[in-house]
Amino acid sequence: MSGSGDVRILVIDDEESIRKTLRVCLESAGYRVTVAPSGEAGLAAAKRQPPDVALVDLRLGGMDGIAVTRALAQETPATTVILMTAYATIDNAVEAIKAGAADYLPKPFTPPQVLHTVARALEAARVRTELAELRRAGSRGISARFESRSPAMRAVLDVAARVAKTEATVLVFGETGSGKGVLARHIHALSERSTRPFVTLNCAVIAPTLIENELFGHARGAFTGADGARAGHVEAAGSGTIFLDEIGDLPASAQGKLLRLLEEHEYVRVGDVEPRRSEARVIAATHRDLKEAVAAGSFRADLFYRLNVVSLRMPALRERAEDIDELATSIVADLAPQYGRKQAPAIAPDARAALVGYPWPGNLRELVNVLERAVILATGDTLGLDLLPEEVARHAGAARADGGRWASGDAAESDESLESAERRHIAAMLAKYSKLDQAAKALGIDPSTLYRKRERYGLR
Repeated sequence: MSGSGDVRILVIDDEESIRKTLRVCLESAGYRVTVAPSGEAGLAAAKRQPPDVALVDLRLGGMDGIAVTRALAQETPATTVILMTAYATIDNAVEAIKAGAADYLPKPFTPPQVLHTVARALEAARVRTELAELRRAGSRGISARFESRSPAMRAVLDVAARVAKTEATVLVFGETGSGKGVLARHIHALSERSTRPFVTLNCAVIAPTLIENELFGHARGAFTGADGARAGHVEAAGSGTIFLDEIGDLPASAQGKLLRLLEEHEYVRVGDVEPRRSEARVIAATHRDLKEAVAAGSFRADLFYRLNVVSLRMPALRERAEDIDELATSIVADLAPQYGRKQAPAIAPDARAALVGYPWPGNLRELVNVLERAVILATGDTLGLDLLPEEVARHAGAARADGGRWASGDAAESDESLESAERRHIAAMLAKYSKLDQAAKALGIDPSTLYRKRERYGLR
């Protein structure tokens, strides 16, 4: 999710006033909201468009909140459920968690309490997704993704290994899904802080009004509903590492406070006056062009320069095509036991060719998802072309047309550099399409990225 505006929230409550209040509260924070007056109507809405979060009243006419929660767990398992109740008890809480709810919200509630609970649920869901992705990527650990044949990737890993031994702040650029968070964990694992906490905060999924609270925590009484003090992510990191994902989405109100943390190693909890000391190392990542954001005035120049002590660009998966074959084999081997297979199925040559020929706009995350689907659907010992999505499968012929260099399990050696191959491929796409955005779409990259590559390679 690239921002709160991409987060879908479903509200299920039989009281119209509650539905209206929650809609106003959540939409004011930038969330996309759907409301339903009953459990049945809510489930129908969830089937049409699965929400990221569902706020479900416990006491509903007809189908109650517990039954709705169980049904959502079956129908839309990726949805995080928060139960709302005016009868908050330990028994209710236990029953809600058993049914599959991630949290519960006692009535009456205030807008800050609602936003805080939703933000906490989104962050917990993101962490679960990231951990699952890491497990799927390989039981050999974080470094499994970094056994690379790609010169571009090896260059990144070389710098990462060197900077890991220092205290320098690191800024990681790269497309969504390319593995920026995993690279951050890799740097942490190679550092002297490896036994200390690694804490992640995704700046894109937290409402702007709550980001300072999530980063720095709050004092008791800082706002309505703050019955006690709470530590933020910076404090939770201790002397370990805090990874600020999608730093380009950090609101202007928090940028100055982050700059103070980087320069003075101090921060202040929301509603407090006493500064606190932090020894955490900061690694940040973004898919945005921060130089453009600075020029546009949406990102502070001094914060950019302070973050950009060492910058690393995570190559997109299509830029390290020589790694795809080995990655696919490794991912399938790690997925097989999760779905009850004693032996990992082999990947058929035409399926391998398609995997390498496809441009992977969703990068490594998309590759894992495609292979997971294939392993689930496979009935035999081979993953054939028929088990791949159509948009992937149709690239088998294109890969063969490129000399068949990646059609077999072992990639053939080639004297052509990756940079030369990229230039040749971009030139072909620019010649094929009359408009830059059409060529960018065919390549699976942003038009701005293609523009920079065109200038770099001198292509007109």
